[in-house]
Amino acid sequence: MDPVTLSNARETHQILDVRDPYEWHAGRIDGAVHIPLQQLPVRLDEVDRGRPVAVVCRSGNRSVLATNWLRQQGVDAHNVHGGVAAWAIHGLPLVSEDGRQGRVA
Repeated sequence: MDPVTLSNARETHQILDVRDPYEWHAGRIDGAVHIPLQQLPVRLDEVDRGRPVAVVCRSGNRSVLATNWLRQQGVDAHNVHGGVAAWAIHGLPLVSEDGRQGRVA
């Protein structure tokens, strides 16, 4: 899934951010759920199985791993190509921990 498609589907998809905490604090997609990749197996119950899950990381590498694992668990998961970096390149907004404009870390 590309970032623009996800932006248009935000109401129907859960956005799952699998980046590290310092990346999350610098800037994130508003409304995303944060579960670092390493914690995903023990926090799977936080993933909304009732709707498609769009998985994002910085560039798309970690999110591919998470997407594949989630699919093995029966989750309708989709990788966001290019990650948060591509999201920002498309001019889509990121927010930071304090609510101001975020950045890609």
